[in-house]
Amino acid sequence: MTYPQSMIDDVVRLLGEGRSQAEISRRKGISRAAIHDWQCGKVPKRAREAHPPYERDRCPLIATASSPAYAYLLGLYLGDGTISKMAKGVFRLRIFCCDAYPHLMDLCAEAMTSVLPGHRVGRFPCVGCTDVSSYSKHWPCLFPQCGPGRKHQRSILLTAWQAAIVREYPKDFLRGLIHSDGCRSINPIRAATGKMYFYPRYEFTNRSQDIKDLFCSACDLLHVEWKVMNRSTISINKRADVAFLDTFIGPKT
Repeated sequence: MTYPQSMIDDVVRLLGEGRSQAEISRRKGISRAAIHDWQCGKVPKRAREAHPPYERDRCPLIATASSPAYAYLLGLYLGDGTISKMAKGVFRLRIFCCDAYPHLMDLCAEAMTSVLPGHRVGRFPCVGCTDVSSYSKHWPCLFPQCGPGRKHQRSILLTAWQAAIVREYPKDFLRGLIHSDGCRSINPIRAATGKMYFYPRYEFTNRSQDIKDLFCSACDLLHVEWKVMNRSTISINKRADVAFLDTFIGPKT
């Protein structure tokens, strides 16, 4: 049976609100099998077509984006990601992962697969890093911050629905930011007696003031104290805060 696009969009919206398949089936008179397929991303072909920029905020995939995987992938994209337009209206999401941390490449690929199931994730070697990529017509819908030019040279603001996801999953968002543009290091401090002490700290480095503000806002949500080190770097060095971040971030491995 062929369903109108408005019906598909409405069902996906209800799924995003947490409604059960049984409830939606009763309300809309649609089979559970169809609802199950749509929830898994198996929507009719016309619903998978690329949305023009003025319609991207109405993409049905937005309703199902709220997840820890999306919050993590958003952090990765803001740090080391880019979206490029390819042929036939397809877009390529690319996250550049340092070769020194192969496990982070796996986490990145898993997040991409979770956000858009059924889309193949590839890995392409570059100089000193690996380009983890996925193709879809809907990456600009899910990451409306994409656009021409470098991120630090344009405004980077979250939409209302993205901000809600970050508020719900601030740990995953912060984890993505640190896994992309952050690190956990040891800070040496020499006391007045000449004795050296070594303290762990987290640092996040980015040239975009907007992205640094998003990092700091996520820290505030988690009651983590941060400090501005210089024009590009934010640090977290209180022992309790570092120990807390270690529970869900830890060193890059």
